[in-house]
Amino acid sequence: MSEPSPSGALGPPDHRELATNAPNAPTARAKGKGQRTRRALLKSAEDVFGAVGYHDASIVKITELAGVAQGTFYLYFSSKLQIFDEVVADLNQQVRHAMSEAARGAHSRLEAERLGFAGFFRFTAEHPALYRVIRQAEFVSPQALRNHYETIIESYIPYLGEAMDSGEVAAGDPMVLAWSLIAVGEAIGMRWILWNDAHEVPPAVFEEMMAIIARMLGETVATAHDGASPADLSSPDVTA
Repeated sequence: MSEPSPSGALGPPDHRELATNAPNAPTARAKGKGQRTRRALLKSAEDVFGAVGYHDASIVKITELAGVAQGTFYLYFSSKLQIFDEVVADLNQQVRHAMSEAARGAHSRLEAERLGFAGFFRFTAEHPALYRVIRQAEFVSPQALRNHYETIIESYIPYLGEAMDSGEVAAGDPMVLAWSLIAVGEAIGMRWILWNDAHEVPPAVFEEMMAIIARMLGETVATAHDGASPADLSSPDVTA
């Protein structure tokens, strides 16, 4: 997948902070502690929603796992649904960052896809709740689900469009191509990471997937490898 555009990023909803010159403005230390507490709650919610599902999850379970008092939860979130929506947005932001970092420095569209998908699979192995939470969102919070995919697509399309304009990728509709590439990555990850005890995409499967992606882009694997160094051609580490 492509390197997401920072301007198109959609992270967790912003939280308005007090002006620094307000009488009761929090100190930098207090702000730092508050951010750490909020992050701990989000991570705990991710783990709880991933483990037991939205309906069996509770604010008590989330706060216990985070190691904070139940009342502290309401300083940051108004309800279980709100924190669920923010977990979806937070996972979205994290996975886009992981793919962006993995694909940094790619010299071609196909190489960017290769490195980006490797980053996606590593992230998925480390955050199995990604699949479980996103699938729950279909029923718990459909708008959060739509936001998740549309945010990825909106940041993906410009790169595919540029590659089409330059002739690097076969001409077509970049939106349809973006959705198709995401579908391939999600299905492969679900089968070989989520459903596989080894939690990794085997190298042979990864190479076959990349051959399919090369054809989707209008390239051949041989063409994509022209001029690449042996290190560029080696299978990326997609293990957990």
